Amino acid sequence: MKSLLMTSLLILTSARLTAGISWLGLTVNGSSVGWNETQHCRLLHALVPDQQQLCRRNLELMRSVVRAAELTKTSCTHTFRDMRWNCSSVERAPHFSPDLAKGTRESAFVFSLSAAVLSHTISRACSSGELPSCSCAPPPAEQASPEFRWGGCGDNLHFGLQMGAAFSDATLNSRRSASPAVRLMHLHNNAVGRQALMDSLETKCKCHGVSGSCSVKTCWKSLLDVGHVSAQLKARYLSATKVTARQVGTRRYLVPRDMEVRPVLDTELVYLVSSPDYCTSNAKHGSYGTIDRQCNKTSSGSGSCNLMCCGRGYNTYTEQVEERCHCRYHWCCYVTCKKCTHTVERHVCK
Repeated sequence: MKSLLMTSLLILTSARLTAGISWLGLTVNGSSVGWNETQHCRLLHALVPDQQQLCRRNLELMRSVVRAAELTKTSCTHTFRDMRWNCSSVERAPHFSPDLAKGTRESAFVFSLSAAVLSHTISRACSSGELPSCSCAPPPAEQASPEFRWGGCGDNLHFGLQMGAAFSDATLNSRRSASPAVRLMHLHNNAVGRQALMDSLETKCKCHGVSGSCSVKTCWKSLLDVGHVSAQLKARYLSATKVTARQVGTRRYLVPRDMEVRPVLDTELVYLVSSPDYCTSNAKHGSYGTIDRQCNKTSSGSGSCNLMCCGRGYNTYTEQVEERCHCRYHWCCYVTCKKCTHTVERHVCK
């Protein structure tokens, strides 16, 4: 009975601490929902009450939210494919493992990435004409020049940030969502993700002129793809700062735990609890281990057999791979290829 009570308490605590990213569970069946009636908002357990309310008021946004959940998962697993922690815990959304419910470096990355991707997806949906509530971004405030003029259809980052923040931060703004330190951590990391998105806004141009002379250019602001933002946040994950909450007057602030007292920067990810090494399977810590993970024998980076296998060694095997080869283009207009088989050497952690 005591064990059952402790398990139930752990599940409830985990659910509360990860409520801010529970919407990632919309990948399970969110795409099968029509999102044309307000009752759809309460059908899915992936949405917490505050997000259900936002859903009812902004039904047209929900397809973008579902797409953002899918993009967050695929971007996370791709970005961390060569790391011991390979984002597998996100695949279980909305039922997360303990590594994302303890204020770890990994939870910092997932919260920041999901916040960035959500705002990115909404911004792009505006410029593509998918959302009736928004359109292209207004022309930038910076002055054009004789060489170019502002035009085209820029990604509506302002609207994306506004609606993305409302959805991502909805649960975290409630005092009941988690402890003050965890709430501050997640709100900070959400903001870091959106800042990384803002930093990815670049100017794109299209040439006009006789015979492509580009005498005049039409330019607009466009966001880089999600993969770029995810890579930037991975770099911040690797240099994340361990923090603690400190009371100053009537407010709490996050300050670095093991460094000189200084404010936490707006661009750095923060975490409260040290992570396991993810070398061995440990359900209590949310570690799946690296046994049977593929590694790179010739690499010296995180995906190398030495680091990935945690010094346990690896097994080598070969397999036959069939690929298209000797392809020829025929006028007009098709390609024929032969099938070639070659042997590939694989290395897998013991």
